[in-house]
Amino acid sequence: MAVSLPNGVIMSLATAYGVSKTITGITNANPGVASSAAHGLANGALIEVKSGWQKLNERILRVADSAAGTFALEGANTLSPIQFPAGTGNGSFREITSFTQITQVLETSTSGGEMQFATFSFMENDFESQIPTQASAQSLAITIADDPTLAGYKALQAAAEQREVRALRIAFPNGSVLLYNGYVSFNETPSMTKGEVMGVQATFSLLSRPVRYAV
Repeated sequence: MAVSLPNGVIMSLATAYGVSKTITGITNANPGVASSAAHGLANGALIEVKSGWQKLNERILRVADSAAGTFALEGANTLSPIQFPAGTGNGSFREITSFTQITQVLETSTSGGEMQFATFSFMENDFESQIPTQASAQSLAITIADDPTLAGYKALQAAAEQREVRALRIAFPNGSVLLYNGYVSFNETPSMTKGEVMGVQATFSLLSRPVRYAV
């Protein structure tokens, strides 16, 4: 058992990407191995994956076992041919080449991600039952102290205006990392309560489940 505090967490927004490159296939393995000619990736690189396999699509993954023409998608277990039908995982990737730190973070909050259920009852029953359907859309809100001169503020502002998908990296003091991918919205009107720090809020509307690496 372990407990942790968020003190010392570093949040960074992806602000530059390499060109999109083709993935010609992904193996059914743990982790899955992607084929891509002249991919140019080094171990530890972070990439945004687009794949015919929806459980991989739009996720931010870390590269491992990089070799000529192939690389492993660290943490992506694609063994199941039912969830990951052979020959249909091809797509593309782009490497994240630069991050900008989001400084002066005051707090974060999340919404969504809860399992939704379909309710049913047979005519002979006097009670209802539920079966799971899918998780609801998830978002992450980050409140930062208001200062429009900061690089992180400007990066969030630009991402919201451009309406482009961006990755968010949260690095913890123990070395673990959380990776999100989604659209950014940014409310530039600061909160104003007497005696309290003014804050503005950025919201990440996620396109896929976050990815967590322990180290």
